[in-house]
Amino acid sequence: MDISQRELADMLQVTGLDVDKNAIQRIECGKRFVTDIELKALIKVLNCNYNDLLNNAD
Repeated sequence: MDISQRELADMLQVTGLDVDKNAIQRIECGKRFVTDIELKALIKVLNCNYNDLLNNAD
């Protein structure tokens, strides 16, 4: 999606999630678990659906 980890973290913080660039990096590397609340916020800020995120996780 052409946004930086910092931009994504900022977008998530607006929704009320306390995440930073480092958390986004760990999620992308598979070193951090994503909660259901975080998943819901990701879907909202990225304007996608669950299948879009989960099917592209591989």
